[in-house]
Amino acid sequence: MALAEIGRLEAVRRADPHPGPGEIALQVKACGVCRTDLHVVDGELASRRRGAIPGHEIVGRIVALGPGVTDLEVGQRVGVGWLAQTCGRCRYCRDGQENLCDDALFTGWTRDGGYADQVVVDARFCFPIPEVYADAEAAPLLCAGLIGFRAWRMACEGGRVERLGLFGFGAAAHLLAQLAIFEGQAVYAFTRPGDAAAQDLARDLGCAWAGGSDELAPAPLDAAIIFAPAGDLVPIALRAVRKGGAVVCGGIHMSDIPSFPYALLWEERRLFSVANVTRADAAAYLPRAARAGVRAHVVTYPLEQAQQALDDLRRGAFAGAAVLQP
Repeated sequence: MALAEIGRLEAVRRADPHPGPGEIALQVKACGVCRTDLHVVDGELASRRRGAIPGHEIVGRIVALGPGVTDLEVGQRVGVGWLAQTCGRCRYCRDGQENLCDDALFTGWTRDGGYADQVVVDARFCFPIPEVYADAEAAPLLCAGLIGFRAWRMACEGGRVERLGLFGFGAAAHLLAQLAIFEGQAVYAFTRPGDAAAQDLARDLGCAWAGGSDELAPAPLDAAIIFAPAGDLVPIALRAVRKGGAVVCGGIHMSDIPSFPYALLWEERRLFSVANVTRADAAAYLPRAARAGVRAHVVTYPLEQAQQALDDLRRGAFAGAAVLQP
C-alpha cells in the first residue's frame, strides 16, 4: 500500500525486494497503524519519496539475508521500528543519542515500511520479540510502546512520580498505563471529551481516573505525558502538574502551542519533547513490558484495508491500537 497522493493510499504490485549488504528481507506478519503514519499520509510530515510505503511497527520472519549478515537466521522472527538507520559518526551518534542523528533514515517515511507483504531493513535495527507476544500483539510495542517508554523515563528523571497523567489515551498511552501501574504509579487518563470507549479501556486497565481533557485533574500530578497531537493541551497539562513537575510531549507532530502565562511554567515545572527512540530503548523495553504483562488491545485489518484503518484512527473509531495483517 503506497502513498498515491496526500491523504490517499493505493494498492501497488512490485517485485519482492532483495536485501543488500547488511540488510535482511522480511515477510511481514503484522504492522501496526501508528499516528505517525497518519502524519505521513496526511502530509504533516512531508513525504520525501514518491510512492512511499508507510508502516514502522513491523513484525516479520526473515526470508533472506544480505551479504555480511551473520548474527540472524532465515525464519527468525524480528521486530522493526521507526528508526531505520543512523550515520554512526555525528556527535549525537557518538554520544549515545542516535535518535537525534543528523542523517537518520526512518521506516515508512524515508525508507519503505511495513504496509506490504515484504520489506527490506537494516539488520542492525531489528529487535528480538519476546515469545509471549503473538505477531499482532507485538506490533504496537515497536513504536507506541517504545515512545511511551522513552517519554515515561524522561518524565521520571526529575524525581518521584506517584501520579502520572496521560493526555490522549490511544495506542501509546494504553500500553504505557499498564507498565506505569505495574511500577506502582497511579495513572490519570485524559481522553477526547466524550470518548467513553477510551475512558472505559483506561478504567479496565486499572487507571485511577479517566475523563475528558476538558476536565480538571482530581489531584495534582507529578508528571504528565501528552500523546495527542494537540498543542492546546500543553497549558492544560502544565496547569495540572505540581511544582517541580514535568510535562513531556510524546509526538513527532503537534499543532501550535498557544501562548500561556509564565505562571504555569514557573516553580520549576519542566516542559520538553521526546524525539524518536534508540535501539537501547528497545533492548530495555521489550523484555520489561513482557515481565510487566503489558498487552496491546488491538483491532486488526487486512492489509488492503490500510486506508480504512488510517481513517478510523483519524476519527477515533477504536480504542487501543490498529494492526494490519497481510
